[in-house]
Amino acid sequence: MAINFKKLIKYLLLSLTLISIGFSTGFYFGQNIYFKKPPEYFKNFENEKNLDFSIFWETWKRAEEYFIDKDKIDPQKMLYGAIKGMVAALDDPYTQFFDPQETKNLDLEISGKYEGVGMEIGVKNNVITVITPFPDSPAEKAGIRTGDQILKIDDTWTENLALDEAARKIRGQKGTEVKLLIYRNGFQNPKEFILKRDEIKVPTLEVKELDNNVVLIKVYQFNEVLMEKFLKKLPQITQKNNPKIILDLRNNPGGLLQVAQQFASYFLKRGDIVTIEDGGMFGKKELRSFGPGTLEKYPTIILVNQGSASAAEIMAGALRDNRGVKLIGEKTFGKGSVQSQIKLSDGSSLKVTIEKWYTPKGDLIDKKGLEPDIKVEFTDKDYQDNKDPQLEKALEIIKGM
Repeated sequence: MAINFKKLIKYLLLSLTLISIGFSTGFYFGQNIYFKKPPEYFKNFENEKNLDFSIFWETWKRAEEYFIDKDKIDPQKMLYGAIKGMVAALDDPYTQFFDPQETKNLDLEISGKYEGVGMEIGVKNNVITVITPFPDSPAEKAGIRTGDQILKIDDTWTENLALDEAARKIRGQKGTEVKLLIYRNGFQNPKEFILKRDEIKVPTLEVKELDNNVVLIKVYQFNEVLMEKFLKKLPQITQKNNPKIILDLRNNPGGLLQVAQQFASYFLKRGDIVTIEDGGMFGKKELRSFGPGTLEKYPTIILVNQGSASAAEIMAGALRDNRGVKLIGEKTFGKGSVQSQIKLSDGSSLKVTIEKWYTPKGDLIDKKGLEPDIKVEFTDKDYQDNKDPQLEKALEIIKGM
């Protein structure tokens, strides 16, 4: 058979052209999808960190090739999952990655209004634990208590479940239900609780006048509206004749550090240390009261429990170390770290631990908490009988001050 060399050469040139176009197109999309303008920092990243990123891309490729349910392959979801895994490897339950939708949900929660069951959760002894159920919330109405351990959310066991994932599973649309398997000290076996989600409005402040010139200041959280509400209530306190103050920080999960500093400044002398921040490589710095110290001269007692966390622990530690104010109740939660939320370019965000807190005398709060000066337990029977032995003890002591 005669070979048509002209036709063969024509086909070879066409094939080479197509291969070249295919390679260039693949390279172009590969560059734009996976390596879109990497920042200067990553120029020699693999060499400097002694890392081989080829195993990441090899795993991605093999997963796409061999995974049987092709319709479940979502590249964007896989990418976010990879980032979540990377952040989880830091082994800090409060350092978390949030995709764009989760970031929107987080922003709503910080604003004090969202849909869910109305409770703050954290990690204690490697278990998802209730820091506090908010007043009049679905969680409180269902009987959820501070210190409850959440073993299961619907059909998902919480062992090895990231904190943000647990929170996402508990939150949800108003009117829907979520099942929680709870273990509590005193339970022989875990119990299932069914909670109906609702719109949650997180409370901030309550001021009550009790007998014998005693004023109860209940702070639910140190949010962005606390100082505005507190300053409106301040005359109600100062216009009394030598008032005595019970500051109730029970079930207060914390909030904004700068708000806690402002609030503490009304109970401390100008210049007193509110807390000491340890920023790691950035060193330690002291956050001080900037006055006016309006309530500094009045006898004060603080109520705390397992639900007192973060900024609430800073407040309690500041008044005890500077003024000798007694803490009554139970040991606090022990969350003494600072998180910063960093917004990322696609609407996602990284909440990352940047600092740890110490009391003015140098005691670490994180994972240790604050021991009360006078320990008074709040039992299930007290709860059912609508009794408050911790407040009763505080009233007994403050009347003699």
